[in-house]
Amino acid sequence: MPVATGGIRAFLRENLLTFLTVIGVVAGTLLGCGLRASGHEFTRREVMYFQYPGELFLRMLKCLIVPLLVSSIVSAIGSLDLSLSGRVGLRAIIYYMTTTVCAVMLGIALVTTIKPGISSSNYQQPNTTNKVLTKDTLTSDTLLDLIRNVFPENIAQATIASYRTKLTYDGIEKGAIKGHPETYKIDGEYQPGSNVLGLVAFSIVLGITLGKMGDQSRPLQDFFQSMSEAMMIITGWVIWISPLGVFFLVTAKIMEIDSFSDLVGRLGMYFMTVLLGLFLHGFGTLSILFILATKKLPCRYIAKMGQVMATAFGTASSSATMPITIGCCDDMGLDPRITRFVIPIGATINMDGTALYEAVAAIFIAQLRKVDMSFGKIIAVSVTATAASIGAAGIPQAGLVTMVMVLDTVNLPAEDVSIILAVDWLLDRFRTTINVVCDALGAIIVTSLSQGDIEKTRALQNDREGANTHELTELEKGDH
Repeated sequence: MPVATGGIRAFLRENLLTFLTVIGVVAGTLLGCGLRASGHEFTRREVMYFQYPGELFLRMLKCLIVPLLVSSIVSAIGSLDLSLSGRVGLRAIIYYMTTTVCAVMLGIALVTTIKPGISSSNYQQPNTTNKVLTKDTLTSDTLLDLIRNVFPENIAQATIASYRTKLTYDGIEKGAIKGHPETYKIDGEYQPGSNVLGLVAFSIVLGITLGKMGDQSRPLQDFFQSMSEAMMIITGWVIWISPLGVFFLVTAKIMEIDSFSDLVGRLGMYFMTVLLGLFLHGFGTLSILFILATKKLPCRYIAKMGQVMATAFGTASSSATMPITIGCCDDMGLDPRITRFVIPIGATINMDGTALYEAVAAIFIAQLRKVDMSFGKIIAVSVTATAASIGAAGIPQAGLVTMVMVLDTVNLPAEDVSIILAVDWLLDRFRTTINVVCDALGAIIVTSLSQGDIEKTRALQNDREGANTHELTELEKGDH
C-alpha cells in the first residue's frame, strides 16, 4: 500500500502543472457560464479587467517567441552535420505537407457528405452595417506576399512587422474601376506582428552558414546555444502561471460572446462537422502516420502532451505555445537538436486545423448561398486552403484573414466570413490544439526516422576525435 501511495504521489508531482492547467480551463469555462447565467450584462471594460491577468500571461509567452525561435533553429542546424540537417528538414517538411493535405481532404470529404450548409439553409446572416472584412487585396497578392515575407528586407523589422500588399482606389482618371480591385493602385504596408516566415528562413540560412564555418563559428554557436537554453529556463518559470492565465482567458472569452444559440442552433451542424474533422484528423490520420513511421502507438506520447494541449486551448496561439511544446519534447527525451529545428518550423508552416477549418467553412458558406460546387472548384478550395494555412501566422483567429482568400476562390464575398464568426472563437481553440499536437508528433516521427543518421554522424565524430587524440599522442612521444 505505501508503494502504491508513493507511486500516486510521484505521478501527481510529475503531472501537477498539467492537472492545474486542465483545472484552469474547466474552472474558467464553468465560471464564464455561471457569470453569463447570472443575468448581469457585462460591459467590454469589465470583460477587459477580467481578462487582464490572462493577457499578461499571453504577453509573457509571446515575448519569448522571437528569441527562442531564432536561437533554437540557428543552434540546432549549426550543431548538426550539414547533410543530416538537410535530411531532417526535408523529412519535417514532407511530414507537415502530408498532414496538411490529409486535413484538407478529410475536411472536404466530411462537409460534402454531411452538407451542414443545406441543413442550415434557413440561417440568415446578421444584418450589420459594418463589414467584418473589406477586400483590399487579391488572392494572387496574398500568395506573392507569402513569398515576399520569406525574404525580409530588414531582419530587425521582421521581428515586429510583416509585409502585405494593399490595393487602393485612386480614381477613374488613373484607370481604376470601382468593384474591380485588379485595376486599383498597388501599395504596400507593414502590419504589426512578427514576420515568422522571414525569421525562420533567415535562421536556417544562418545556421547552415555557421555549420560550414566549422570551429571559426564556435563563439556565435555558443551564443545561440546559451540563448536557447536561457529562453527554455524562462519558459519553465512562465508556464507555472499558465493555470491562472488560461483560467482568466477562457472565462473572459465566454463572458464576451454574444449568444450560445448560434453554437447549438443555426451553426450547430457546421460546428460539429469541423469538430468531427479535427477529432478524426488528430486521433485518426496523425495516429496512422505515427504508427507507419515509428512502429509505435502514439497514445503514450499524446498522454504526455496534456500541458501543451491545455495551453494551446487557453491561448488559441500555436506560436505562444511553442516554448511549452519544445519543453514537452525535451521531457520525452527527444534529441534537442531536432526538436529545436522541427518545432519552430512546425509552429510556422504547419496549420492542419486551420487548413481543415478553411476548407469546411468555404464549402459550408457555398452550400448556404446555394452555389454549385463543381469538382474543379473543390480542387481549387483544397489548394487555396493548403496555401492559406501556411500563410496564417500562429496567432489567434489569423485564419479569418486567410479565409477571405479561400472564399475568393469560389467567388463568394469577403463579408460572408461574418456568418461563421459566432463560433470561430471556440473552433480556433480546438484547431490550435490539433496544430500543436501535430507539431509534437512530427518531432517524434522525424527523430525516429533520423535515428540511424544521428548514430552514423556520432560515430564519425567519435572516429575523428579518436584520430585527433592519436595524432596528439604521437606528437608528444616524438617530442620526448
